Amino acid sequence: MSAPAAPKRSFPSIEFTDAEAGALEFPSSRSRKYSYFEPAKKRATMYEDVTVDVQPDPERYLTQGWIYGFGDGPGGYPQNWTSAESSNWHAFLDPNEEWEQTIFRNNAAVVHQVELCLSNAKRAHAYQGWNRPWLNFIARNLGAWMHAENGMALHVFASIQRSGPSNMINTAVAVNAAHKMRFAQDLALFNLDLDDEVEDFDGSAHVDVWRTAPEWQPTREAVERLTAIGDWCKLLFVTNIVFEQLVGSLFRTELVMQVSARNGDYITPTIVGTGEHDYARDLGYTRNLFRMLSRDEEFGESNRAQFAEWMAEWVPRCLDAAHALQPIWSQPAEQSVTFATSLDNAKAKFTEVLESIEVPVPEELNK
Repeated sequence: MSAPAAPKRSFPSIEFTDAEAGALEFPSSRSRKYSYFEPAKKRATMYEDVTVDVQPDPERYLTQGWIYGFGDGPGGYPQNWTSAESSNWHAFLDPNEEWEQTIFRNNAAVVHQVELCLSNAKRAHAYQGWNRPWLNFIARNLGAWMHAENGMALHVFASIQRSGPSNMINTAVAVNAAHKMRFAQDLALFNLDLDDEVEDFDGSAHVDVWRTAPEWQPTREAVERLTAIGDWCKLLFVTNIVFEQLVGSLFRTELVMQVSARNGDYITPTIVGTGEHDYARDLGYTRNLFRMLSRDEEFGESNRAQFAEWMAEWVPRCLDAAHALQPIWSQPAEQSVTFATSLDNAKAKFTEVLESIEVPVPEELNK
């Protein structure tokens, strides 16, 4: 008896509707460039391709809201993490165009420069020609500033590098954190080299100076108060625009960079100069961000009022820290600038920054 024939099976025929992926022809369908944003120039840069809209935003593409969130609050990157407001946070672009590749490339170049400088100094026994007051100045004051840089790296910029509502902002802040961390480490390595090469150099003096020296306590208090600010935009404004101008640049630019050579030291300006270069770049993105907020058609006026409130609190505090540092201007054996001149220069540069972001200059600056 033969086996029954297998039942015939029917399959639906495939029907192409031109709705499947890749079937539709449109102006950029064969392009290998992204077209979901409008580039700043005619063609998108690599920075824009790898940074713009990488961070999700329900107001742009997540039509059903956040697909993830925190258990006790809103999802993703809440805009209420700052009191500043913008009609389009995504309009900010970093003028430095920093992204992953540039972080490693630029920092590697600086590290190589510092390593060459320190190795050449040791080979030439350059430290032996420094006078004792200058060695004490470096041990105490440049070593103390290392703590300020490290505090800003770990507890200011690193702590808010994912708080901004766009990837362009967060990437710039993350690079800022990397700059500060590397500079703090450069100062630490410099201190260790001096401790090894120079007899009687007190490589641990900076610890007690930062903790107890009266001239450094207002600066230390300011740095610690910075770390307690919860508003990421306020923290960025107060640190990069107020504190760095009135205290950081005052110490680095107007003192260390000015008097080092007069004391026979050509090594310190090279190392501190890398930190100054980093800050110039970081100030560039900061200036662009707050200029954008000041010019915002919808929120510009309220933002400028908010910035004025922040300065009313922090300008006096930073000026107090600056005035407390006055005694260290008399510590080097050879002096080329006075504290009054240095402070006037710092105030003038601070005023220029405020004018560039279209924020009124606070009255406290003229007192």
